[in-house]
Amino acid sequence: MTTGPEIWFYHLERSSLGQVLPGLLEKTRERGWKAVVRASSPGLLDDIDDHLWTYRDDSFLAHGRASEPNADRQPVLLTESLENPNAAQALFILDDAELGDTKGLERCFIIFDGRDEASLTGARGRWKALKDAGANLAYWKQSPEGRWEKAA
Repeated sequence: MTTGPEIWFYHLERSSLGQVLPGLLEKTRERGWKAVVRASSPGLLDDIDDHLWTYRDDSFLAHGRASEPNADRQPVLLTESLENPNAAQALFILDDAELGDTKGLERCFIIFDGRDEASLTGARGRWKALKDAGANLAYWKQSPEGRWEKAA
């Protein structure tokens, strides 16, 4: 029997992280969930921080950094730490960051670049380890038209 959150692997092939992440975060917020975006690279978090303010002309995603005041009140929190200070229901894992404790989460998104061999190898290893541990997994890839399709 599987326990814990759904863990969805998103295999980027046709789109970039900057194209995919805002839409996934919007859908997460539409569900009424808070999100934590975890990366191991502070440079990547800087890029995402800037991008979430400007990715669309008519909108932005309210967010903050874990290192800033009122992190616990942010709807989307960007962090390098393994903590969940805003009590998020969704966790987004980027650039092979650690998954950490998934207790209390509804869904985890592991987003990896299929055009990068190290990222692909890391995702395969993580999938196998999580599958062996009995995690509730799903694998999503993009169709030739760019739609996300559940492949496993």
